[in-house]
Amino acid sequence: MPKMKTSKTAAKRFKKTGTGRLRHEQQNNQHKFEYKTSSRKHRLDRDADVHSSDEKKIKRLPPSAETSEKEEEPKWHV
Repeated sequence: MPKMKTSKTAAKRFKKTGTGRLRHEQQNNQHKFEYKTSSRKHRLDRDADVHSSDEKKIKRLPPSAETSEKEEEPKWHV
């Protein structure tokens, strides 16, 4: 059976926490920062939890957000 392809869209948008919850970057945090207050920019900088109803849909995607943590390569001593 061939390998399942990772959903790259979900892998770029969601991160899985150590406890298993899904997090995403908040909206309104890409541009036009000169019009936003510093407190608003600071608040938007934090990741937000994915809503529980959306979390079920995201977890049904091919293994992407759930394995988006980077795996370290083994360090070989020469």
